[in-house]
Amino acid sequence: MTLSLDERNNLVKIAIQARSRAYAPYSNYQVGAAVLTKSGKVFTGANIENAAYPTTMCAERVAIFKAVSEGETDFSAIAVVTSNAGMSCGGCRQVMAEFGLDTLVLVADDQGRIAQEVTVRDLLPGAFTPKDLPRV
Repeated sequence: MTLSLDERNNLVKIAIQARSRAYAPYSNYQVGAAVLTKSGKVFTGANIENAAYPTTMCAERVAIFKAVSEGETDFSAIAVVTSNAGMSCGGCRQVMAEFGLDTLVLVADDQGRIAQEVTVRDLLPGAFTPKDLPRV
């Protein structure tokens, strides 16, 4: 699915709004995400930190898990917004790969400027996906 410039900008705008709800008292690095499903629904997420650092959850995974928990597993695009257009971590890339290597990833700064447009396949070459698991 190809997104128009307006659709891209709208998804980024929604991710900026989600970023405002980040809970990041330790890093002060707020991240917002908005995932667009192929059915047209949008699910948002913000990073949620924890004093026990390993239990922190990234915005991308929050948005994807919300979508999946509502029965949506086919994604067209995900927008990720940080202050400096920082790229998604490896764990988030793996979660994105689970639901589609051709998903468009828009990485933008907090002013809405899109710094990168790539697919999940570009972000995680050789991704381990469900097809790699043997069927019993």
